[in-house]
Amino acid sequence: MHAGAHNAITDIPGILVGHAAVTGEDALSGTTVVRCPRGGATAGVDVRGAAPGTRETDLLAPGNSVQRVHAVVLSGGSAYGLAAAQGVMDRLEAAGEGFPVPGGVVPIVPAAVLFDLGRGGRFTARPTAETGAAAYDRATSGPVLQGAVGAGTGATAGGLKGGIGSASAVLDDGTTVAALVAVNATGSPVHGPTGRLLGARHGLPGEFPDVEVAPEAVDELAAVFRRRRTLTPATATSLAVVATDATLDKAGCGRLATVAHDGYARSLDPVHTAMDGDAIFALATGDREAPGPEALYALHAAAADVVARAVVHAVLAATPVTTRGGSWPSYRSVTGVGDPAGGAR
Repeated sequence: MHAGAHNAITDIPGILVGHAAVTGEDALSGTTVVRCPRGGATAGVDVRGAAPGTRETDLLAPGNSVQRVHAVVLSGGSAYGLAAAQGVMDRLEAAGEGFPVPGGVVPIVPAAVLFDLGRGGRFTARPTAETGAAAYDRATSGPVLQGAVGAGTGATAGGLKGGIGSASAVLDDGTTVAALVAVNATGSPVHGPTGRLLGARHGLPGEFPDVEVAPEAVDELAAVFRRRRTLTPATATSLAVVATDATLDKAGCGRLATVAHDGYARSLDPVHTAMDGDAIFALATGDREAPGPEALYALHAAAADVVARAVVHAVLAATPVTTRGGSWPSYRSVTGVGDPAGGAR
């Protein structure tokens, strides 16, 4: 197993990613759009957190009619941020992409939101339909910009700055599975006694720095976690999209999303709490044949790993932020441990 060319969700042919941030004074929020190949992708979802904010998740149940989605939106702004999906719908309709109905098409755009309200200092600075449209317009198939961008602009993780991360894996049979994560957790990505990132042990050879964290940095990381400000229900939430080029039906996508949640458990502690609305969407583009039992087992195992690795990339790519709404150091600013891939990219 090895990473794809970009070590990102865009290693799945046809998948595009775009980010946009809310503009204006005292704003710290944004939206990320994952665009599917033309004609859409099969999709499923698994929501595990106790405080979710979602759209079109019921549609993804295996027994429901619509089979394919055309984009997935991850957004800041809590429930207000669901408005970003409308801008993506408008762009897709203009492109003729959607579920065909008499007189036109209806784009299918599931979405989920995370809590970042007021982190820039202004509670009303949150994504709108225009933010979603801007993220759609910026979507590309190249390297994925990571860190404090898009839906990760205002994200935090256990008191540290969170953000967007991505990772991919090409399996022995040639199937690719990849994840994009917006890390915004009440729990910590750090192993308390050592100061190392919990998910880093699931990295590919040479993917993450293998260094000792100085004792004073370990103490500071513990202090940051104690000072975290997200001990109010519904004020966190990590979001992810997992994608593969394999052929899966809706039930298979739902199971892929379920297993992918193990990646959260490997890289964030605790997770799925009353403060979080953690959700994972799964997409299957169908460019490769349906996996047999052994290949499906390998796909599920790798899905959890790419989520854990994407969380690590998000935390390593994050940079410190200070606003009128608060101050959040980054893992790198506390420890001096760098991102071998160069931070935000």
